[in-house]
Amino acid sequence: MGSVGNSQDLSDGFATKISRRRLLAIAGGAGLTAVLAGCSARMTANSTASPLPTQQSTATAARTAVAATPPASVDQTVAAASDVMLCRDAWGARPALPGGRPHTIDRMTIHHSAVALPDNRGIVARLQQHQRFHQDDKGWVDIAYHAAVDRNGNIFALRDTAIAGDTATDYDTAGHFLVLCEGNFDEESISAAQLEGAALVCAWATRQFGIGVNTLASHKEVAAGTDCPGGDLEARLVSGDLTRRIEDRIAAGFDLQPLCGSQSAARAAAITAGR
Repeated sequence: MGSVGNSQDLSDGFATKISRRRLLAIAGGAGLTAVLAGCSARMTANSTASPLPTQQSTATAARTAVAATPPASVDQTVAAASDVMLCRDAWGARPALPGGRPHTIDRMTIHHSAVALPDNRGIVARLQQHQRFHQDDKGWVDIAYHAAVDRNGNIFALRDTAIAGDTATDYDTAGHFLVLCEGNFDEESISAAQLEGAALVCAWATRQFGIGVNTLASHKEVAAGTDCPGGDLEARLVSGDLTRRIEDRIAAGFDLQPLCGSQSAARAAAITAGR
């Protein structure tokens, strides 16, 4: 899978912090364009985001207004997510480019890539595709997000958490811990395993950065004119389903450790092989 670097290349920031505690399943023309645009594919040219405090209070009000019971379409099966975070070398990450904006994380934001991932064996190639586009075409220092979760709940370290993420939409990413749930949740349902993986990495973030579960929001809630993270995943936030899963993780206790080097290579090879 073309690993570059060694166990030191985890997520730059992820590695130190945690220790202190086939290509895209090939999408044709329009699909590939959506991957490259990411969650910003539906952003309108003249849209602007309202100030963040208003966005956050609006999100809270929307969640309070809906029933606490998850949508009927929600898969209630609890699936065990990864208890490790695969380091950058596992998915063959390039080195980050120099620069980027240092920031202090004080909230969590959920994204999707807006292209379906019907075959989870393509996750490694897809992350590489994201990074190439973000660095080569967008001119960003690295892949835009800090962590990714695949259909089977595997968690991948992406950008250094000490560096603010990037977005093609109109909001300031400073302070946001950006979690990518890979797929298009306007077209497919998020799996129970992927929800559990998202809950686990968000639970980790609350402890790592000293932030509350109430800081959780979707991309749609903090930026105008986007449908990210897709209808099905958005419903899991609005209903409180994802929040409850995070709270359950925290209450039960959890451990999320980096997996690097030959062990992470073996895990990534198994994922690519469909095991």
